[in-house]
Amino acid sequence: MPSSSMATADLRALVHGAGPTGALTALALAEAGWRVHLSDPLDAAQLRARNRAYAFNHSSRRLLDRLGLWELLQPSLIPFRRLQLCDLGTGVEVPFTPADLGRRLAGGADAAAAAVGWIGLHGPLMELLQRRLAGEPRITQAMGVGSGAEPWPESPPDLVVAADGPHSPHREGLGIRVWQHTYRQSCLTAQVALRGTDPDQAWELFRPEGPFAVLPLGPGRAQLVWSAPSSRCRRLESLGPDGFLDALAEALPDRFQPDALLEPPRTFPVGLLLARRLQRGSTVLLGESAHRCHPVGGQGLNLCWRDVAVLHRLARRVAAGGLQPGKLPRAYALRRWPDLVLTLLATDLLMRIFSNRSRLLLPLRRLSLAALGSLAPLRRLSLGAMTNGPCRPW
Repeated sequence: MPSSSMATADLRALVHGAGPTGALTALALAEAGWRVHLSDPLDAAQLRARNRAYAFNHSSRRLLDRLGLWELLQPSLIPFRRLQLCDLGTGVEVPFTPADLGRRLAGGADAAAAAVGWIGLHGPLMELLQRRLAGEPRITQAMGVGSGAEPWPESPPDLVVAADGPHSPHREGLGIRVWQHTYRQSCLTAQVALRGTDPDQAWELFRPEGPFAVLPLGPGRAQLVWSAPSSRCRRLESLGPDGFLDALAEALPDRFQPDALLEPPRTFPVGLLLARRLQRGSTVLLGESAHRCHPVGGQGLNLCWRDVAVLHRLARRVAAGGLQPGKLPRAYALRRWPDLVLTLLATDLLMRIFSNRSRLLLPLRRLSLAALGSLAPLRRLSLGAMTNGPCRPW
């Protein structure tokens, strides 16, 4: 906690958006000693209702641990101790294990031995975050009513956080433009009963039509993140359970045997987005209001939470008197740019190189994956970039 209560007595922040990133931001600012007002046009039940799974890496684990949330969330998570990268165009496979993390990256020998990462469902995550929000006296909430009444009419807040998604009205209200690209692919998600993989193994399959992630949700159960041309995703979504399972069996390698559809498939557009600036005045853009990337590599939520981690460190500096409140937004933006730009470029490049039918690229793909499989330092570098971002791979 902050060392000086005098320094934190008048620090106030508005957080717009109470999804996983906005809710965690509010808790992080409160932990730093700030008073926080959190708002969202959706109510608490609507915010919990999303049917989605997330891949958590060690950067997210460390942030949750600092905020006292990791031990509470961990029982609902499925660890994966092996990540199998498989290029179906070349037939080359590369396994990643906790040994490729290293003690320093994972944060200790125990953590490194635990998992490469974890899979968790949206519902349990939001339930935990909402319980902590309700029990935090520094946080007030206005759920289901937009921004609600001004919590501090006597003076403006020291910080405004826009964490209200890729179509952020607060970003648009500030006149901040974005760079964006809509891929011809869409992303289809579904939960299935699946044989042919271990319960602690995750897969990233590179197919000509797009990446295909198979994420463990326990014995015999998996979350699929299937990237394919938008028209194909719409057709798949319209199929009945039997038709979908038949199409899935054709798309997956022979080692997988889908048995049942457990949750209906849902299709989402896939795009790349980066705000042209991350702050204006006392407002910072955080999470998907600032950036979106292709889901390859499971970077989405972890990239958003690295935003939260940087803001948390700066908020603590302000609370301790080491940084003026007015300088926090610019300091945040300067620290986030390298990670965001490099991560978005890396995911875009992975998708373009490994998800196409060009025979000219096959030798490059085969050579790069063979090197990755045979050189442990290269695997540590790659997994480090996936875990901490390209700027801090070790």
